[in-house]
Amino acid sequence: MVVLWALAEHVYALQVRDTALLRDFMSLNGPHIGTVCRVLLDLLEPELFTIWGLALVLFAIAGERARLALAVVVVMALAPLSAELLKPLLAHPHVTIGLANIGAASWPSGHATAATALALSAVLVVPTRLRPVALIGALAFMLAVGAALLIREWHLPSDVLGGYLLGALWASLALAAVRASERRWPPRVRAAAAAPASDA
Repeated sequence: MVVLWALAEHVYALQVRDTALLRDFMSLNGPHIGTVCRVLLDLLEPELFTIWGLALVLFAIAGERARLALAVVVVMALAPLSAELLKPLLAHPHVTIGLANIGAASWPSGHATAATALALSAVLVVPTRLRPVALIGALAFMLAVGAALLIREWHLPSDVLGGYLLGALWASLALAAVRASERRWPPRVRAAAAAPASDA
């Protein structure tokens, strides 16, 4: 993330390429694609985002995975919040070359961060056997949101990539914390299975 932000701010050639790539995505905009993009981005509005998060938490609790439920709360609350806090701190003018009107405080993308947090949280709470399929779906959703942001001219590609990395960072930290807690305090079912049989 640090390297990406530094390159996006200080390397002029990459800034120009960033804007040129945005121009390519903007050329895809039209009545039908624009509508699809708007609907997709509306799924990440705060009210719906909260509903999706609550659904994932309840799903994890129903499966008796309280630690994963807590991890989802942490990821889906702190990932978007951290993106909004970083934007003004890391704001820098963009090389727009007359093709886009992106504000200085755009890195990382809050929508890309939220999409990543939501998608990876869903991967965390599904049963282990379904995680490969869930991961494919999560990546497709993240890429679709990223493309929608570019087509609608909301962010530069580097903003979107920064959002992906920030969301993935929070998901990775949460998963590491869950695994560490399970090693320190094994779940009761696993602990019981690991215990030696009694001499009854």
